[in-house]
Amino acid sequence: MRYARALMMAVLAIGAVACKDKEPEKAAPPTAETKVSAAPTSDTIVIGHVGSLTGNEATFGQSSDNGIKLAVEEINKKNGIKGKKVVLKTYDSQGKPEEAAVAATRLVTQDKVLTFLGEVASSRSIAMAPIADSNKIPMISNASTNPKVTKDGDKTRPYVFRVCYIDPFQGTVMAKFAVENKKFKKVAILRDVGNDYSVGLANFFTETFKKLGGEITDDVSFKAGDQDFKAQLTKVKGKNPDALYVPGYYTDVALLARQARELGLKQPLMGGDGWDSPKLFEIAKGSLDGSYFSNHYSPEDKSPVVQDFITKYKAAYGGATPDALAVLGYDAASVALAAIEKAKELTGPAIRDEIEKTKDFKGVSGNITLDADHNPVKSSVVIGIEKNAQKYAATINP
Repeated sequence: MRYARALMMAVLAIGAVACKDKEPEKAAPPTAETKVSAAPTSDTIVIGHVGSLTGNEATFGQSSDNGIKLAVEEINKKNGIKGKKVVLKTYDSQGKPEEAAVAATRLVTQDKVLTFLGEVASSRSIAMAPIADSNKIPMISNASTNPKVTKDGDKTRPYVFRVCYIDPFQGTVMAKFAVENKKFKKVAILRDVGNDYSVGLANFFTETFKKLGGEITDDVSFKAGDQDFKAQLTKVKGKNPDALYVPGYYTDVALLARQARELGLKQPLMGGDGWDSPKLFEIAKGSLDGSYFSNHYSPEDKSPVVQDFITKYKAAYGGATPDALAVLGYDAASVALAAIEKAKELTGPAIRDEIEKTKDFKGVSGNITLDADHNPVKSSVVIGIEKNAQKYAATINP
């Protein structure tokens, strides 16, 4: 239902932009955007980014944009691409699928981007994907993990790609970790029923956990933005599971964890990459100690490519350690810029062809080779939480 609504809003967004082109004096005010140093000209290459710069998942969009800007700045220091400066246009999705569709439409029809990046949330990327295909402008999601992002039914979307692993793998990773590493036999699920990402992860975790002999004691739901989880947690507590699997976004997860501890639930929580934000620890206040989540990289990784990126990011952003969203934003932009550089002509189809050829690309999140469905095959890191901070726990390979 949510997917259908997002598609409907995308169609309406295209119509709305078309109408406004005819009556520019009545155009709606623009969404928030990153300021650029120059307007698009024949001497520039314009790429776009749609991210949640405001709303409940604002750190996702902000971190992604930081990583993308770093990649753009680096290539411009090397005289750009084909003698042209790269200009980045970023619009705020406000954490809403319909706004993501409006932003993607504006990038394509008004800003004339050669490619665009985003979104982090699967629901918002699913709303954007038809716009990329219908306009033949490649889109690379940095962190949307739901399989539907790059698939239209049984068909691979020709112009949509991603640089992150997908939910079937991520859900499997945590199910295997729960059974093989932690010896958990019973797990309760708490899923955000309004979120494609959360629903998908919960389904894939459940499927694998059961195959490995585990028992799902409860499968209860909540919605993003809920403030009271005590009814769900009280129900879960009665079955005494070994752990709780909560594949949501950091704001909801941290609040839920605090309420779980208040109710006397001492079990560890488990989740996915949607947990990754400095705000998780700020809101959780230690209530997630002993918990685990799957992620795309660990700052503790000693590989030169990871440590070099961390050094550059800290220098650019006041000493802040990059989260996985910053890393994936950088990787998505790097793949896009490399494809533009290799393309025989500066057109969407030519750039799309080069993105599709991506093989053994050395990203910060790992080597990136895109498969037939435009998804990379990559390892996953499991992050533990100790003393209200991240701690590397394990690496799970495909």
